[in-house]
Amino acid sequence: MQFRTIILGIVIVTFLSGCAVFGRNKDFRPFDEQVLTQVKPGQTTAVEVTKMFGAPSQIVKLANGNAYVYDRTLSKATGVWLVLVTMANYDIQHDRIVFFINKNDVVTHYGSSFKTDTAAYGTPF
Repeated sequence: MQFRTIILGIVIVTFLSGCAVFGRNKDFRPFDEQVLTQVKPGQTTAVEVTKMFGAPSQIVKLANGNAYVYDRTLSKATGVWLVLVTMANYDIQHDRIVFFINKNDVVTHYGSSFKTDTAAYGTPF
């Protein structure tokens, strides 16, 4: 009887052994939303935009100019690894600003979406 209890205990400990992990990407740099208020459509130039926000993540050629796309991503992950079971939760959110710049290199309008503050660690099950 004692031998079965020891074997059962070893089996339970083996199946429940593992590790838990919390992770976050380290290269996230949030946008300064106050700087965005300095952009004035019809006045701010493409050079000024790049001075304020740095190099764009992407430049899209348009028929009447360009679109400068700035994208930031925040990822948060939670995971539990057991011997036979792995469970994980991965949340990824984006901040994006798109400036539309005409052929005279002046911002005509822009749009923004800020969602990274909603990224959350969650239970992996």
